[in-house]
Amino acid sequence: MARRMAPKSQIPKDADPESLFGMLRPFLEWLRVRGYAERTVENRESYACFFAAWCEERGITRPQEVTRALIEQYQRHLYHLRKKDGKPMSFQSQHTRLLPVRAYFKWLTRQNHILYNPASEMEMPKMEKRLPKHILTPHEAEAVLSQPDVKDPFGIRDRAMLEVLYSTGIRRMEVVNLGLYDLDEERGTLMVRQGKGKKDRMVPIGERAIAWIQKYLFEVRPRLTVGVDCGYLFLTKDGESFSPGRLTQLVREYVDEAEVGKTGSCHLFRHTVATLMLENGADIRYIQQMLGHAELSTTEIYTQVSIRKLKEIHTLTHPAGREAYLKPVAHPELIAELEEENQEEEETLIP
Repeated sequence: MARRMAPKSQIPKDADPESLFGMLRPFLEWLRVRGYAERTVENRESYACFFAAWCEERGITRPQEVTRALIEQYQRHLYHLRKKDGKPMSFQSQHTRLLPVRAYFKWLTRQNHILYNPASEMEMPKMEKRLPKHILTPHEAEAVLSQPDVKDPFGIRDRAMLEVLYSTGIRRMEVVNLGLYDLDEERGTLMVRQGKGKKDRMVPIGERAIAWIQKYLFEVRPRLTVGVDCGYLFLTKDGESFSPGRLTQLVREYVDEAEVGKTGSCHLFRHTVATLMLENGADIRYIQQMLGHAELSTTEIYTQVSIRKLKEIHTLTHPAGREAYLKPVAHPELIAELEEENQEEEETLIP
């Protein structure tokens, strides 16, 4: 598979090697040597350069000049910073911008470029466990899937990509990086290579999604291949792989055209897959494996989202919600467990 061209560096070409900008070059090289994903390296460069530019505006150009007070001032700057729409950055976004700065100064200290680490006592913003803004219903998801014009070759390609997102719940970058031979039609699986954390995993994929991929492979992809085949499954009209931003825009446009009253893009399908599978009885650990979450706690957010299922169970089982009084049936194990919990709570009240 062809290697993507490296993005243009944000570090000024004429940067002093001993400056905040200049020292970033060996830092980024250090990350690459230790196997960090290129996407991670790019993000750290971007946010570290943002910090370096902010410092430069205040006459601070070298790592030795950065103090703990300056770091705290930068944190306050991020807190008060407003986006283009006038809204403040989320604590998640602030955390994302501060993490590369902390890593950068930790590296500078360990490499003896500075005597002490001004970011060592940086208190990171508390991470929010935010629920997904929107979740599609099955009917709404089908409405989005039906938007591409499948009479057009690009419509067939787009439908295949939407089907992959809805069937597997894989990430945007994982769709972009799918290889030509990552689909196993006989087993009904899709190989996700070097996903988040540089981990491979096998995920199930539905028959309908497979059918659309096959239609795309036989009828459309050969027309898009220009010169040497780059090896990626989904290609642009120029025969190249999709960029993450381009895929996001394409999916967002189809969601908007469906007029379901909800907004989102690739991750909207990921949230939808997890929530609907959970509501339909899938074990959360299987969903964890399918989504590629390293920690179960990351997947557990969807247990909060599936309130519809919880409401159904509440209506069916809560005594106040029943139309007629039903004599409760004692469950020995449950009664014993509740009694044990009650005993533990009472013991905690004893001085």
